[in-house]
Amino acid sequence: MYTGIVHGAYTVTKIRRRPGLNSLSLTLPAVLLEGLDIGASVGIDGVCMTVTSIDGALVSFDAMQQTLSLTTLGDLEEGQYVNVERSAKQGAEIGGHLISGHVDATAELVAIEQPENNCTLRFKLPSDLMKYVFAKGFIGLHGCSLTVAELEKTSGIMSVCLIPETLRSTNLGRLGVGSRVNIEVDRQTQAIVDTVERVLAERELQG
Repeated sequence: MYTGIVHGAYTVTKIRRRPGLNSLSLTLPAVLLEGLDIGASVGIDGVCMTVTSIDGALVSFDAMQQTLSLTTLGDLEEGQYVNVERSAKQGAEIGGHLISGHVDATAELVAIEQPENNCTLRFKLPSDLMKYVFAKGFIGLHGCSLTVAELEKTSGIMSVCLIPETLRSTNLGRLGVGSRVNIEVDRQTQAIVDTVERVLAERELQG
């Protein structure tokens, strides 16, 4: 599990592409290397990844075909920045909302608005996830815990507002129109919606 407060955006140093598998290597700072072992879970752009090797500051992860197909990790190139978060420890402050690292889908950035000292990003959501997203609710974008500012139900456009610190410390400020981001809906909201739907369906069957 992750807190949704990423530690920073770091460069993809090397990508080794093999049939059905990409090995991603990142150069991480000392603060993220402390206590990091092979087998540990690390959030990479919101995707829960397992450390496969550590060579000094160079840390590697393997992304299987399903991960490459479902998330943006399959589109990465060397030199790009990814958001990184170590897994949450017991007793850690939850400054955002809990993120599992199991991405639901990707969403396309369709508009960027940047009035002075503000930034609003608008994304087109997949239709099957719309029922789990609400204005003022939580959403995970590239591993960042964010609040939904607005949601246009008819168009499926969701807006989030970013403060300067978020733009500085994550890769969201590097996105352009047409970029895709990994999205994870709030699991608590998803559980409530699915439970209500199931109960209503059972009542309807019972007459």
